[in-house]
Amino acid sequence: MTAPASAVSSVYIASPEGDTGKSTIALGVLQMLCGSTARVGVFRPIARSTDEPDYILELLLEHTTVDLTYEQAVGVTYEQVHADPELALGEIVARYHAVAEQCDAVVIVGSDYTDVASPSELGFNARVAVNLDAPVLLALRGAGRSPAEILQLARISAAELRSQHAHLVGVVVNRCAPEDLDAVAVALVPMQVPVWSLPEVPLLVAPTMAELLTALGGDLYSGDPGLLQREALRVMVGGMTAEHILERLTDGVVVIAPADRSDVLLSVVNAHEAEGFPSLAGIIMNGGLRPHPSIAKLITGLRPSLPILTTDLGTFDTASTASRTRGRVAVGSQRKVDSALTLMEQRVDASDLLEWLRVERPEVVTPQMFEYQLVERARADRRHIVLPEGGDDRILRAAGRLLQRRVADLTILGDESAVRRRGAELGVDLDGAAVLTPQYCEYTERFAEEYARLRAHKGMTAARAREVMTDVSYFGTMMVHTGIADGMVSGAVHTTAHTIRPAFEIIRTQPGVSTVSSIFLMCLADRVLAYGDCAVVPDPTAEQLADIAISSAGTAAAFGIDPRIAMLSYSTGESGAGVDVDKVRTATALVRERRPDLLVEGPIQYDAAIEPSVATAKLPDSQVAGRATVFVFPDLNTGNNTYKAVQRSAGAVAVGPVLQGLNKPVNDLSRGALVQDIVNTVAITAIQAQATAKGDRS
Repeated sequence: MTAPASAVSSVYIASPEGDTGKSTIALGVLQMLCGSTARVGVFRPIARSTDEPDYILELLLEHTTVDLTYEQAVGVTYEQVHADPELALGEIVARYHAVAEQCDAVVIVGSDYTDVASPSELGFNARVAVNLDAPVLLALRGAGRSPAEILQLARISAAELRSQHAHLVGVVVNRCAPEDLDAVAVALVPMQVPVWSLPEVPLLVAPTMAELLTALGGDLYSGDPGLLQREALRVMVGGMTAEHILERLTDGVVVIAPADRSDVLLSVVNAHEAEGFPSLAGIIMNGGLRPHPSIAKLITGLRPSLPILTTDLGTFDTASTASRTRGRVAVGSQRKVDSALTLMEQRVDASDLLEWLRVERPEVVTPQMFEYQLVERARADRRHIVLPEGGDDRILRAAGRLLQRRVADLTILGDESAVRRRGAELGVDLDGAAVLTPQYCEYTERFAEEYARLRAHKGMTAARAREVMTDVSYFGTMMVHTGIADGMVSGAVHTTAHTIRPAFEIIRTQPGVSTVSSIFLMCLADRVLAYGDCAVVPDPTAEQLADIAISSAGTAAAFGIDPRIAMLSYSTGESGAGVDVDKVRTATALVRERRPDLLVEGPIQYDAAIEPSVATAKLPDSQVAGRATVFVFPDLNTGNNTYKAVQRSAGAVAVGPVLQGLNKPVNDLSRGALVQDIVNTVAITAIQAQATAKGDRS
């Protein structure tokens, strides 16, 4: 029973054993495919568990670009396989093809050697792969094995795959000792397929405080509930005196102690808050005890953010349970997800893998593809970006993600001890970032002198300039102006005016451009459009509209969008008259005069600009109508409402606003920005900075 050949590019990730970290590998492969292919789905031939949802499948479904339900993405249960393998195989094939019909590529994740596993499990996975016409990417566990032992396991596994006529496309050896990575790759050269080795990353298997809370059947006694998502990297039983416990504290440790050990409890709580001590994951008070009322009152007064859990289990059972609890790369564990993606990005060459999988690049561009390409372009020529709002958790989480994935070099502004302490509490590694405090920085006096010079015509004094430079927006803008940073991203806390005003005063506009404006990059299901101006200029003149159109075309081109400009109005061509239409008509003429190389049409209505059938009726000879990619709105009211309407009603991802027209890139965030929005905006700013460095100001 062999499935017919399919145009779908699929890969079957299988392993001969458990605990290989297949979820890390599958997530990385899925991300690579989503960055290169329009419709990517996931399929689990054999459900991991019959008693609870498969957390690996749930995680992967969050990252697909096809709208699949959990039920659609599952084949059969372990029980069905063991009861009647042939019937189960037929059901798997049928259910897979129902998924494949909706996809251009599918990541198929083999079984996990749980529940009712058997020695023949790899063989059955191989049979499934053959019947789904999917090559196999073999996942092996390197932990505790020498390179020679890994090679032996790889050969045995490959023989099992061959016996079922499965096609081995590559081997990923996960969880290797870091010092053995190269040796493992060399040892597996005889496999005659691509081999990638990944190091053991303790974070990926470390449980969060929330997972420990569940495993212990405990309660949150006090602390910040948001910090329950932090991973406990080590478990320590506080059975010695407080001073010896303090000597042994490390970052991410969870300390177990009964509540009647007041000395331990208070020492650990205060150590977490104190400078010079590690940032802890939490405390577990075991034995069902609660602190003495006076100690409880003191803890309440201290208001510790550190999570303190309680459990009725004794010391031995608490320590044993905590040590056995294994963390999951699951939905909501963003730090683990970022670590897994970083691991795959750094150790597996995406273009090499996709070539082996014979993945064809589509003409359409999905939101996931666009976001992936943003990060890849930013990472290819890393730039230095300053983030002035170091007191906001979203900024710190985004900074951690950007640093981990090597998207940009960062400077964060704020009180250094507070920023680093909060970052550690959030489980965010900020070691790669510089943290500067404008009030006490070595640059402050130099910046004040430069600002006083720039604004001397406005009566700026040196004393006043020093005060201004303590403002993070002005300080960050001056970092960009002086070349210490390549760009700035702000606005998560501050208003748009607070972000942009310093740029107007210090960085100023590009030669030949008198208007600073913005665009949103609107990621629709199958393409990316540019909308301008939706954020800055309330009621532009004809000259300003021309500036906005020319700047928007240049920005669009910088992000891979072929610019065809539609100057929008409530009428198309010569059909209407009036002040508003005439303004757009004049602006269109100015664009053609200043930039005859650009394709521009106006005035034109939105439907005629985007829909070919309407364009044929209204402007049949236009090179832009029906194919526009850059939409210039006549005023801020129209632009802002239109982008939000498209974002909400069409499910588009709106990236921006991206500021344009400045000499160097400064970008504004919405105060409701999500962490991913911040990551995208930093990547965009880095790409703009790359263009600035090359002198491309088109």
